[in-house]
This record gives sequence, C-alpha cells and structure tokens, in this order.
Amino acid sequence: MKILLTGGGTGGHFYPLIAVAEKIREISDREKILDVKLFYMSDAPYDKEALFENQITYIATISGKQRLYASARNFFDLFKIALGSFHALIRLFFLYPDAVFGKGGYASFPALFAARILGIPVIIHESDSVPGRVNKWAGKFAKKIGVSWEEAAKYFPKDRVAVVGQPIRKTIAEPAREGAFEYLKLDPSIPVIFVLGGSQGSETINNIVVDALPELVKKYQVIHQTGAKNIDAVRARAGVVLVSDEEKKRYKPFGYLNPLSMKMSAGAAKIVISRGGSQIFEIASWGAPSIIVPIPPKISRDQEHNAFNYARVGAASVIEESNLTPYMLVAEADRIMAGKWEEMHKNALAFANRTNAAETIAQALLEIGLGHEK
Repeated sequence: MKILLTGGGTGGHFYPLIAVAEKIREISDREKILDVKLFYMSDAPYDKEALFENQITYIATISGKQRLYASARNFFDLFKIALGSFHALIRLFFLYPDAVFGKGGYASFPALFAARILGIPVIIHESDSVPGRVNKWAGKFAKKIGVSWEEAAKYFPKDRVAVVGQPIRKTIAEPAREGAFEYLKLDPSIPVIFVLGGSQGSETINNIVVDALPELVKKYQVIHQTGAKNIDAVRARAGVVLVSDEEKKRYKPFGYLNPLSMKMSAGAAKIVISRGGSQIFEIASWGAPSIIVPIPPKISRDQEHNAFNYARVGAASVIEESNLTPYMLVAEADRIMAGKWEEMHKNALAFANRTNAAETIAQALLEIGLGHEK
C-alpha cells in the first residue's frame, strides 16, 4: 500500500502530517498490514530528520503561492503552479498511491490536483477555524474531511466532514515535567515564559520580547525560540539589553527546538507566547496558559479567528500585533500569573481533550488505501 502525504510551507502543515504518519506506522504494525509505504510531496522537505525517522520518501515538486496582498509575484507564481501541477500529475501517474492525505497550504495543490485528475482517493484536514483556499477547493471532492475547530465544519459538505481535533506528534504531545529545569539549566523557583516565534521565527515577536527582556527577567526566566535565521541577531541584541550575568542566565534563546527540547521547554513553562496557528493545539495539550499574537489578517486571514476562538474558551489572551508593545507583553504576563493562571490552565486542558485525531485520520487512510488496493 502506498500513501502520499502533502502540505507545506510551514510547520503547521508539516508536523501534523508527521503525527499521522506515526499513527499509520503504529496501526499497520499492530494490525499486521504489510508493506505500507509513505511518501511526502511538497516544494521542500522541511524537516529531513522527521521524514527519515518515519521512513517517508520525499518527492519534490514545484508550487507557487497566491498571496492575500497585491504582489507581482502572484502573477509569476501562476506559472509555477501550472508547472508544478503538470509535474505532480506525471509523478503520481507512475507512483499511483492508494490514498492521498492533504494538510492544506499552497504546496499541497499540485498533489491534490493530480489526485483528482487520476481518481485517487483524497482525505484532507483543516487546522484553522477559517479554511485556506486549497482546502476549500479540495473539500469539494475529498472522500473525508477532518477539522480541528467546530467553526470550520460549516465550510465543507456535512456528510463528509467531522470535527476530529488536531493531529499532534506523540514526541511533544505531553510536556516533560521531570528534569526540565536541569536540562535547560534554569532555576525551578522562578517562573518560565516560553516564546514560540513559529517555524520561521517572527521578527515582530522577537523584537518585542528582546525589548521587554530587562523587565521580564526581573520576575521570569525566558525560553525564546527565535527561528534559525534570527538567532544570531537576537543573541546580539539580548547581549546589549541584558547587563548582569544573573540577567543573562535567565534568558535562553534557541534558533530551533528539537522534540526533546520542545518537551522540556513545555514542561518548564508557566506561560507560552505564540502565534495563532495550529501550535495552539500543542500549547493546549501542555495545559499552558498563553498569550497569542496572531499574524495580521492582511497576511493570514485565519490566525486572528483561531486566536479569538481559543481566547473564548478562557485558556489564552490575545494581543493583536498592532497593539503589541514590551509594556503590554509584560503587563499581560503579570496579570495571568497574579490570579488567572489556574483557571486558564484548567481551560487549556479541557480544550485539549480531543487527543486521537492522528489515529482517526490514520485509520481512515488505511481503510481507504486497503479498499483502493483491491
């Protein structure tokens, strides 16, 4: 059996695919389903180590992006989309997988287009409360559609959509409480703020956090995932604003966090500062109160909806990027720690009670794949 995974552009598309791949391996071993081969088609491998660990073969394709704002690149990317779709059609014709699983994003379009032309069964999953354009289109022909947010279900045919929650990698689904402070060389008596800038790193969040550091380190320790491309600049600026050795000991910047470091950071964190993508579900599974800073609607129309929907369950507060200042960030962290933390912690865990999304999707893919094989 051959199953093709597709999606791309960000970790929010890629890592849920890995979570599903983990479950496919687990179920196929348990149920003695032999010779299950997994493939990943996108415009970049994103995380080669994760692909290797899950025995996923990478198939490169080309894809263009249609941005929400006016850009000459939108016109030229139409040619990349057409070329990528033709290339994907040829690759899928010879590979001919038994099922295709799409996570959305511009890089999933060529594979989904080819699957539709070739009549290969498709399952898609939408992580955002307002679906992206590729998934809205794919929902018209997908056999089954899973969504993380109840609000997203209304955009798809009622007879084929189900609210399944968010696929989360088993390696980070539960935070590591024991040994976290020792691993990160932090003081267990001082609360920790964990800043997640996203897979590429958010320069806006990075800049505000660094500006806020002199105040933050008076009360907190800060773990800061900056994005690999930003780590040197952030370290240089932090070295200027933090004066004493004690202040510097309380700040831990990382360009990238592997699964173990992520589990440890989640286990140490009292508050998480994050963008409003699918990482909201990971944060909820950790039971961590959060401050969500969504990408502005003119760039990403889904994150603001995600953020305010999550805030309504009482597990997070939202600061829009246009209102984000060092003072506001510090004040919001203080407000949560002063009396809101316990309630927000309970609300986050209650929100995260759907933990079997990856298994549900994996089971559906295997069932469809087995049927297609016959």
